[in-house]
Amino acid sequence: MSDEPLPSPDVLARAQNIKLFLMDVDGTLTDGGVCLISSTVAEESEQVTVLEMKVFDAHDGQGLSLAHTMGIQTGFITGRRSPAVAKRAEELRVTFVYLGQASKTEAFEECVRKAGITEQEVAYLGDDLPDIPLAKRAGLAICVADGAPELKAVCHYTTRRHGGKGAAREVVELILKAQGRWEQAVPLARA
Repeated sequence: MSDEPLPSPDVLARAQNIKLFLMDVDGTLTDGGVCLISSTVAEESEQVTVLEMKVFDAHDGQGLSLAHTMGIQTGFITGRRSPAVAKRAEELRVTFVYLGQASKTEAFEECVRKAGITEQEVAYLGDDLPDIPLAKRAGLAICVADGAPELKAVCHYTTRRHGGKGAAREVVELILKAQGRWEQAVPLARA
């Protein structure tokens, strides 16, 4: 038996309506670290190649895969442009991918419009200040455990897990359990 608190009745009621799960990437699907690797092409050359590395949690991947299998659309809205994020989104069949978004509101609105749903049917997972406007509009606003206090203050729920350490998976489980579909989802999990 877990001694972790259960989501409130309000959070469970909100989760029952979710059809689209949108999230930030850095600090939610990753631990927030940005690893830049540089190398020169040749010793005499001044040309420098910079590569970006991101580490994603496999549990989050399984959760997003299950969301897709169970008919919940997913989306990434992030401030950085990253081929690694685009590749991960492709692997997980993420429905909406918006990279390089200085302001995330327009992407949020476009996702809602394209999905053909209302804002009350959107769960949004974030970790920092740029996520506040979207959290205020989402039907279920969620902050990762190690997120900014200002975001936590406007969210309906804070995960027990940290960003990049299973927080997105926790949200998918919360939604599917609230909808009474978790037991149906478990046997559909694929490696």
